[in-house]
Amino acid sequence: MNTPRPPALYPALSREYDADFKVDPQYKAGLPDLQNGPASLIVGANVLIQHVGISNFRLPIRYRMRDKGEITLETSVTGTVSLEADRKGINMSRIMRSFYAHADKEFSMAVMETALDDYKDDLDSMDARIQMRLSYPMRVDSLRSGLSGWQYYDIAQELIEHGGQRRRILHLDYVYSSTCPCSLELSEHARESRARLATPHSQRSVARLSVVMEGRERLWFEDLIALCRRAVPTETQVMVKREDEQAFAELNAANPIFVEDAVRSFAEQLIAEPRVGDFRIIASHQESLHSHDAVSMLVNGETFAQDSLDPTAFASLLHRG
Repeated sequence: MNTPRPPALYPALSREYDADFKVDPQYKAGLPDLQNGPASLIVGANVLIQHVGISNFRLPIRYRMRDKGEITLETSVTGTVSLEADRKGINMSRIMRSFYAHADKEFSMAVMETALDDYKDDLDSMDARIQMRLSYPMRVDSLRSGLSGWQYYDIAQELIEHGGQRRRILHLDYVYSSTCPCSLELSEHARESRARLATPHSQRSVARLSVVMEGRERLWFEDLIALCRRAVPTETQVMVKREDEQAFAELNAANPIFVEDAVRSFAEQLIAEPRVGDFRIIASHQESLHSHDAVSMLVNGETFAQDSLDPTAFASLLHRG
């Protein structure tokens, strides 16, 4: 019978936090750094990782406005780089440090490019990406009452470097009302043929426009929002009195729209815009008649071309109040 060994004596460790401890260069040099370890430490297949980094770190960012002003908004940042097959990992804090170095600047695509250069160089990566998500406020007038209120637009700016080429992408969620053309005609038929009051169904709808920005002239947030309003004028309202509600009913009746009509209307405007290259439009009409949604996707160009559909692509088109 084997006699069990007595347990090794464990050193007595202090449970008190040492607020006065200072890290000197020698101590710092001795700290373990597994992410920069040899390839022998890699777990799993030794293959390229296309994107690795951090998501949803938030900070206040200053943005330029089309009217020459500026606005500071809470911004959610995602930063990623590619990781070669023979490298264990990255020091993710470097992405944050690179970004914070520019956070006090008035942001534009040029500043995003500088931040991307910094952390791409710091992490010695081939490809890199920055995405900045924000909620952009614009003052919107009511239809007839003379009131106004703040409309908020979910926007994301994206800068991608892949294979030595850079693309600048702008994403916008546009929320509108869609009145079913078929339901409108059926309602009118009931009134005319049987003197029955009927109401066509309409619903809150969301379109997500993703556009590659081309050329040197800037495509402002306000420009893309105005383009959406030209394509589909039934944007949901902020301040509403009775005269505005009646006006909105008239506006919807003048612009009934299927989801197929919506994506083609947006596409018509985007094709005519010289500052836009490739684009994708995803629309969801969240039906009040059906227990399901009516959805559509229209893609122009290679940037957004895909055979597989993200399972959450349409489910993510929600207006969050």
